[in-house]
Amino acid sequence: LFICTGNSARSILAESILRKEAGDRFEAYSAGTKPRSELNPFALEILDQKGHDISVLRAKNVAEFQGEDAPRFDFVFTVCDRAANEECPSWPGQPISAHWGLPDPVTADGTDAQKSLAVQQAYGALANRIRAFTALPISSLDRISRQRAVDDLARSGAEELA
Repeated sequence: LFICTGNSARSILAESILRKEAGDRFEAYSAGTKPRSELNPFALEILDQKGHDISVLRAKNVAEFQGEDAPRFDFVFTVCDRAANEECPSWPGQPISAHWGLPDPVTADGTDAQKSLAVQQAYGALANRIRAFTALPISSLDRISRQRAVDDLARSGAEELA
């Protein structure tokens, strides 16, 4: 599960990238603590251009993933600074969690080309982290090693954004 405040760009990008990169190894979801009613058009355009299925995407509230019928998560990632500091729910089964914060491309100013570039940069950073994540030998790592690995991916990705 990828969580962000608005669930309109970064978490949607991450959900789509993991779905495509991991095949059937993982089930990918995203949600927002205060989801917007519409997905960011630049995020949808980039995902479509890169061959992602955008027909399955919609903004979702984290509350949708709570309760008896909700999926159980092995990993929960926050991808924006706000969501990391907000009151996020506790998850059954104590999934591994990490903060993979990125600048919010939705708040980018300028021309449409500049706004699209901001989303492309977020896509690239998330794609790099997710490719590294999917390459981890998760089944052979103990819980502490899995936690350390996803935390290391967040730190290594920070240089991409500097």
